[in-house]
Amino acid sequence: MSDEAREAVGDYRFGFHDPENATIRFDKGLSEQVVRDISALKNEPEWMTDLRVKAYHHFEKREMPSWGNCSELENIDFDNVTYFLRSSDATEKDWDDVPDDIKNTFDRLGIPEAEQKWL
Repeated sequence: MSDEAREAVGDYRFGFHDPENATIRFDKGLSEQVVRDISALKNEPEWMTDLRVKAYHHFEKREMPSWGNCSELENIDFDNVTYFLRSSDATEKDWDDVPDDIKNTFDRLGIPEAEQKWL
């Protein structure tokens, strides 16, 4: 990141990460097969898989925007991104059962307690 970009970001409070403890983690990179595998893992209906594959092919054909201040986008290496990981196989029904690391992330992001309990 350039000095100018660092200055613009300033004291960005969402720039944190927790240690990864994924139960499922896909290799880096995106392909039609990765899209299909993610959809299958989520038990999505065929129409949703088809929609995601169509969107992936549309994404592949698109050029990066050149208008405005989009020059930083050219530095994105889409083959160096992990597009899916799952940190838990469980879906909690009660906020008290949610793991502490997830609760801490909600707190860091400033999500109100009432909304946390709804999620």
